[in-house]
Amino acid sequence: MRLLIFVLTLILFNAIGFGQKPYFQNKKFTLKDSLRGSLRPERTCYDVINYDLNIKVELEEKTIMGFVKVNFVAKEDFEWLQIDLDSTLNIYKIDYNQIELKYTRIGDAIFVQFPKIKKGHQHFFRVYWSGKIREAKNAPWDGGFVWDKDANGNHWVGVACEGDGASIWWPCKDHLSDEPDSMSISISVPNGYQAISNGNLISETNFGDSHTKFTWNVSYPINTYNVTMYIGKYEHFRDVYTAADGEKLALDYYVLPENLSKAKKHFEQVKGMLACYEKYLDKYPFWNDGFALVEAPYLGMEHQSAIAYGNKYKRGYLGGRNPKGIDFDYIIIHESGHEYFGNSVSCSDHAEMWLHESFTTYLESVYVECTYSYDEMLRYINNQRFQIFNSEPIVGPKDVNYLDGQDNYFKGSWILHTLRNVIDDDAKWWAMFKGFYLQQKLKITTTEDFIRYVNKYTGNDFGAFFEQYLFNADIPTLEYQIEPLDKDSISVRYRWKADVSDFAMPVKVGNKKKYLTIYPKVGEWQSEKIACSIDDFSVAEELYLINTEIFRD
Repeated sequence: MRLLIFVLTLILFNAIGFGQKPYFQNKKFTLKDSLRGSLRPERTCYDVINYDLNIKVELEEKTIMGFVKVNFVAKEDFEWLQIDLDSTLNIYKIDYNQIELKYTRIGDAIFVQFPKIKKGHQHFFRVYWSGKIREAKNAPWDGGFVWDKDANGNHWVGVACEGDGASIWWPCKDHLSDEPDSMSISISVPNGYQAISNGNLISETNFGDSHTKFTWNVSYPINTYNVTMYIGKYEHFRDVYTAADGEKLALDYYVLPENLSKAKKHFEQVKGMLACYEKYLDKYPFWNDGFALVEAPYLGMEHQSAIAYGNKYKRGYLGGRNPKGIDFDYIIIHESGHEYFGNSVSCSDHAEMWLHESFTTYLESVYVECTYSYDEMLRYINNQRFQIFNSEPIVGPKDVNYLDGQDNYFKGSWILHTLRNVIDDDAKWWAMFKGFYLQQKLKITTTEDFIRYVNKYTGNDFGAFFEQYLFNADIPTLEYQIEPLDKDSISVRYRWKADVSDFAMPVKVGNKKKYLTIYPKVGEWQSEKIACSIDDFSVAEELYLINTEIFRD
C-alpha cells in the first residue's frame, strides 16, 4: 500500500509539472524521469560510503554477471531505500546481515525493504545481478556498452553512461548528489585480455577457470557515471609528470598495439596540459590514483583517472574544429579538464551540468592562452560562437534527470569569458577562478555556490548577470545609435534590451585600439561622447556574449 501511494504521488507531481521555472512548464516529464532525478526519502535516508563492485564479463555472449557490496551510513531512520538498475537486467538476490531482503521494482528503480534501520547505523547490503547490457548506438552520447574488435580481430570493449546513468549496467544509487568516498572494482575477463578501470591496479589473479580477475581501487570520491571498464589486448607504457613542487605523478597509457609508436609521440602534450591546469587551478586532483588515457572504441569520456581516448591521434576534434595553427588534441585537453570540473567539482543535479561542461570548455581557452597567447585564446574562443544556439536556459529543471542542449558547452564557456571581461581585472579574475576551484574541489557544488563566491570575491552583486545568462534562453542585446559630432568624435546613445529588468552590464565600445567602457541599463537611453570616427567605431563583441543592434527610430 505504501508503495502504491508513493507511485500515485509521483504521477500527480508529473501531471502538475513539478513547479518548474516558466520556460520548462510545458515540458513533459515521465515517472521514469522522476524516479531517476528526484531525491525522495528512500534516497536521502542513506549515504553511500563505498561500493565494492565485482563483475564477470563474457565477451562472446556479451553478458555480465556479478554483485555489488554497498557500504552505507543511515542519515535517517528508515525501512525502505531506493537503488537503481536498468529494468532489462535481472536481480536474483539482495541481502543484508545474512538476510535476503524483499524488494519491489518500478521501472529502473528498486525499492528494498529493510529491518528498521536507525540513524547513524553503518553497514552494507549486496545486490546480485546479471544480464545483457544495452549496446550504445552512438557512444558516448548514447549510453551503453560498445562491443568492438581491434585490427587483429580481438575483442575491444568499453562503456559510457553519462546522462543515462551507471545503473544501465550496475546497481547503484544513481543520483549525482551521492558519490562514494572510495571504490573497489573487480572485473573478470577471459584469459589473454586485460580489464582496465579507474584508480590503481591492486591485483591480477588467474583462477585457472579460463578467466583472470583485475582488481582496481579508487581512493577518492567518484561520480557513479565515471566508473568504467575497458577490455582489450592493450600495450601499456608509462611517463611521469613533475609538478611545480617537485612531486611526481604517474601517467599511464593503455593503447592498441598498432598505435603504440604514434601514441608515445601524441601523448607528449599531456604534461604541458597538466602544467597549465596546475598554474591556473591546482595540481591534478586525483594524484594518488594517477592519470591515465585508455584507448576506447568511441570518441572519449572523462572517466575519472582512466580517461577514454578515441580521437584517432588527430589534432582538434577528429582532425577538425580547431583554428589553423592551434594544434592540440581536443579529447585530451577537454576530457582531462573534466578531472577538475565534473570529477573534482561536481554538480548535484543534471540541471546544473553547466558546472561540468561550461567550465571544462572554458578550460580549453585557458589552455590556449597558457600555451600560445591571449590573442590566440580570443581567436579560439571566438571560433566557438557559431555553436551557440540560445535554445533554452543553461540551468534546467531539477529533480527530473534533465540533461539537454549544446549550450552547456560553448555558451557556458562564453558566459565565463564575458564575466572575466566584466570584472576587467585579470589578476582578480584568475585569483577568483582558482579560488572557487580550491574551495569546491572534491565537493558537490551548485550554481548558487558559484554565484555566492563571485559576489563575495568581487564585492559586487552579479545576481542580474547570472539571472539573464543562466536562467533565460536569450542573451542581452545592446541597442545603440551613432551621431557624428566632427571628424574625430561621435555621440553614441545606448541601452540594453534584456529579460532581466535590472541587468546593467558594462561593455567596451569605440576604437579597438582604445576602447571606452560604457554602463548601459535596460530600457533607459544614455549617451556618451567618444573620440572615434564612425568608421572606426565597434562594440567589443569578441569580449562579451551579446547581440548588437543599431536602433532606428
